[in-house]
Amino acid sequence: MSGYQLMVADEIFRGRYRKSFEKPEAITPNKVSEYTIDLRGNDHTFRKGHRIMVQVQSTWFPLYDRNPQTFVDNIFLAKETDYKPATQQIYRSAKYPSHVSVSLAPGN
Repeated sequence: MSGYQLMVADEIFRGRYRKSFEKPEAITPNKVSEYTIDLRGNDHTFRKGHRIMVQVQSTWFPLYDRNPQTFVDNIFLAKETDYKPATQQIYRSAKYPSHVSVSLAPGN
């Protein structure tokens, strides 16, 4: 099964809610923003040799609704001109240390 990939957790999180669900706000282009995604206790056994892959993307269309990539009051009312291309950037430096934290079961 070399190269086999299995999705063990998925999460859709709109960046507009990264600070508050009550007060959504636009993402500032080309500015580093912090995101914390809690996968709520998804349990999976990673055996020796396994790897973890994290995918960050702007949309999961057609599995989920389209993301216009512009800040609009309601994405379901977005106009054609609201849809723009977007590029996501992940940083991994001393200043911006992106990371994945996992918990170990007792005895491991």
